[in-house]
Amino acid sequence: MNITIAIDEKLAERAGMAAQAMVKSLSEAVHDCLEQLAGRAQLEAKLEAYEQSVRTTPGRLNGWKFNRDELHERE
Repeated sequence: MNITIAIDEKLAERAGMAAQAMVKSLSEAVHDCLEQLAGRAQLEAKLEAYEQSVRTTPGRLNGWKFNRDELHERE
């Protein structure tokens, strides 16, 4: 897919020089940035789903509860 974006000419020049320093074209550098951005959004969505699962899923202790006295028992 080809897209057109509007950016300041000076920004384009600086970004082009930065891409050149990375031995990339500006197009490749923009592609990499967008790929990272998309990956970050996916990661954040996965983390949000995990967090929601942790908050709503009951424990798997089958009714066992922590007992401070049992913790300090010695044999």
